[in-house]
Amino acid sequence: MLTYHKVIFVCRSNTCRSPLAAEIFNRHADTDIRAESRGVIVLFPEPANPKAVAIGKSKGISLENHRTRQLEEKDFSEDVLVLVMSDKLKEGIYADYKEAVNIYTVKEFVNETGDVGDPYGGDLQAYGEFYEELEDLVSKVIARLNSEA
Repeated sequence: MLTYHKVIFVCRSNTCRSPLAAEIFNRHADTDIRAESRGVIVLFPEPANPKAVAIGKSKGISLENHRTRQLEEKDFSEDVLVLVMSDKLKEGIYADYKEAVNIYTVKEFVNETGDVGDPYGGDLQAYGEFYEELEDLVSKVIARLNSEA
């Protein structure tokens, strides 16, 4: 049985994918589990990507107050689920953080293969398409957590 008290979504810079995933999770999850987001390359706090903010706003999600946060050793524990966007990120976290546990790619956690795409550099339509994929994946994460609670 899974007994997580928190989910941390992780992407590279914590400006788009992971903050959107966390907000989608928190909006749709009917559970006491809360989601947060982190990045693996965060040199200083900065706001979310403007296109991510715009897409989020169009879906009723606010990223306007988001500030990037670096993943830290203290983020890991047996009751924290860490969901990353790619196999490369997963490998890097296990290599760089001695306390790393419970790390899965988002797709791996929901029994799918591949990485979650990155819309960076794309137009607003690309961000919208990305959002739809991410929302579907996060709903599957929530369903799995609910079924194993």
